[in-house]
Amino acid sequence: MGLLDDKVVLVNGGSQGVGAAVARAAVREGAVVAVTGRRPEPGEALVEELNAAGGKAMYVRADLSDAEQAKASVTRVVDTYSRVDCLVNSAGLTSRGTLLDTTPELFDRHIGINLKGPFFAMQAAVADMVGRQAPGTIVNIITSSAHGGQPFLAPYVAAKAGLIGLTRNAAHAHRWDRVRINGLNIGWTATEGEDATQRAFHGAGDGWREEAAAKLPMGKLGQPDEIADFVVFLLSERSGVVTGSIIDWDQNVLGGLD
Repeated sequence: MGLLDDKVVLVNGGSQGVGAAVARAAVREGAVVAVTGRRPEPGEALVEELNAAGGKAMYVRADLSDAEQAKASVTRVVDTYSRVDCLVNSAGLTSRGTLLDTTPELFDRHIGINLKGPFFAMQAAVADMVGRQAPGTIVNIITSSAHGGQPFLAPYVAAKAGLIGLTRNAAHAHRWDRVRINGLNIGWTATEGEDATQRAFHGAGDGWREEAAAKLPMGKLGQPDEIADFVVFLLSERSGVVTGSIIDWDQNVLGGLD
């Protein structure tokens, strides 16, 4: 028996990085999986990989910064599989901006992908769960930077801190509907997106991962497959009654000083 046997799981932003790792882990644990993303190539390649390995997966093209597309990502899954049992909001934008140089356009892009998309995907998913009078689970991938973050992450931090508040608010509002909603504040993680960010904004070369890992307590960056296993646990009944929790999944301790 897998942790997610017979569950229908939607992973928004699931075509690469942490989202793709969650999709692989969910299929391995018995789920039917749908992944969304703006670019068809990685999404369709992942779905082909999962189906070839004996899983059942589909790709939904969606720009999650658009509220209607975020809601439609859920509707498409419900139309195909008759329900959505679990939702993971994994899409994220990490482009840089400080308080002083962030433009309204950059701010709106961060709010769109990092907050508005999850809000309206959750709205549609919870509506399906409540409408069927069925329990469900949601996990929002947030960031340890939401506690404050670096100066160059001002719009990112603003949006992700909002997602923390939304996670708690929605969990409280729907606890009697047996819809459990939790968030994961992940630290520095080795993903394709992080590689592109380091090269684009910080002049990183090919050895940046090894250099970064050497400066971290555990000697490595966060690994998407390890995060994915924890997300699957939170989606599953094995996590019990836990809801409204924001869990720091990081190797640096909040408030700790050397």
